[in-house]
Amino acid sequence: MNSSKLENDLVSEIRLEPILAKVYLLVTCYGKMSSIDIAKKLKISSEDAHKAAKDLMTLGAFIDFSETEFEAMHPRFTAVNMYRRMCERENIKFKQNKIVDSIGVILEKFYDDARTK
Repeated sequence: MNSSKLENDLVSEIRLEPILAKVYLLVTCYGKMSSIDIAKKLKISSEDAHKAAKDLMTLGAFIDFSETEFEAMHPRFTAVNMYRRMCERENIKFKQNKIVDSIGVILEKFYDDARTK
């Protein structure tokens, strides 16, 4: 997986902030984790990790297990849902986007592997 390409696609197509793209990819590919674990793995503050995870919940990409533990929703749904919400925010007509669709397809295997250890 070329994570930098996926990260760039999330930023350019879904217009995620770069930190949100990094957090989204981390939790999607490695499974449920706390904001402290996210912070350690990405070398950011736990406050920034917590805020990013909460923002991803608002975008429909994450659910929370507790106040500080987060899990990604299935990538096939979340990539399209985040794109749909971006279109609504920016007053863009929602239509199929092959790059967004491919994000979900690519991440699906990593998502499934991380949850069937």
